[in-house]
Amino acid sequence: MTIGIPQYGLKAYALLYLRHGVSEEFKQSELDWIVSESMKKKIFSLLLRSGWIVKKQASTYVCKNPSEAIKGLLEFRVPQIIKAAQRTYAFTQLSAVEIWSDFSYTLRGIEKSPYFVKVLKKDINYWKGFFSKHEIPYYIGAGAAIGEYVILMPVASFSSVEKDAFKVESLKETVRYAKLYDIYEYAVQYMKNKYGAAA
Repeated sequence: MTIGIPQYGLKAYALLYLRHGVSEEFKQSELDWIVSESMKKKIFSLLLRSGWIVKKQASTYVCKNPSEAIKGLLEFRVPQIIKAAQRTYAFTQLSAVEIWSDFSYTLRGIEKSPYFVKVLKKDINYWKGFFSKHEIPYYIGAGAAIGEYVILMPVASFSSVEKDAFKVESLKETVRYAKLYDIYEYAVQYMKNKYGAAA
């Protein structure tokens, strides 16, 4: 997993990579004459936490391969990260269709990967902080970004069920939503075949 980093971090990574490649170890002292002590610690903390460098020994590091680091920026992280949330949520709309159809139907790719999540209005600040902490773009009601992002759907109340370790809207609500759009016809049929009368 790699997380996007600010320009100063990217420049520091580029310098370290050009000097040492991916196999030669280096120390924080590499940046001694370039930046202040506090900035050096900030840079190394950022690069380590965001996955651009890896700690090898007590005081040495190596660069992650640039192609791996860049590819890691587009990995799907939301499904695992959301399980650690301390507030109620439910995957809804397209995300619920995906889960209830056992991902036999998806409109998801590395270039565009939205997750639709119902949350309580009173918890909206928690969710903003939660996704910001994990550096995942989020929007309220609508929005789009390259790669993975979350559309938060704040409501006064909702219910959810557990399916495959995810909290998701009920099957009936999901089928009702899917029937509104011809594009989900395959998913509706899949759910009807799998769940029978329950769908």
